Amino acid sequence: MDFKDKKDDGILEKLVHINRITKVVKGGRRFGFSALVVVGNQAGKIGVAHAKAKQVPDAIKKANETARRVLIHVPLREGRTIHHDVYGKDGAGKIILRSAPKGTGIIAGGPVRAVCEVLGIKDIVAKSMGTSNPHNMIRATMKALSKQNSPKHIATIRNKKISDVIEKRG
Repeated sequence: MDFKDKKDDGILEKLVHINRITKVVKGGRRFGFSALVVVGNQAGKIGVAHAKAKQVPDAIKKANETARRVLIHVPLREGRTIHHDVYGKDGAGKIILRSAPKGTGIIAGGPVRAVCEVLGIKDIVAKSMGTSNPHNMIRATMKALSKQNSPKHIATIRNKKISDVIEKRG
């Protein structure tokens, strides 16, 4: 598992996985590469992309460009953790993300750690079960994060004030 950091216009890019693809043709083997990349602004925006090319740098560049185009917003609590515990599943990849107190750090493995770092999460506990396939783990993590509701969103649904929702939080 390779990780690569690159700072540019406030967006952090992390290379999560590179895979070599072999196509057998009449004259022999043709090699290609696929790259899985996560990008984020470390303040609640994140994008994930997968791209293929004949050379590794081209695959990474394509994936970065695609990920920048599909940025989504994830609400963060105090800019450091998630609002509540969430569960996500994609294929055989299952993930449980739990909010953590200040100073805990990112307790997560591999691809989930990369997602948390580019998203700007500083305190979280994650447990991944099932597969260790980075594609499925990242998709499961994104599904879990998208299930999350902020107190502002819950307050609008219930027609209450944000302070009423937050004070009941345990």
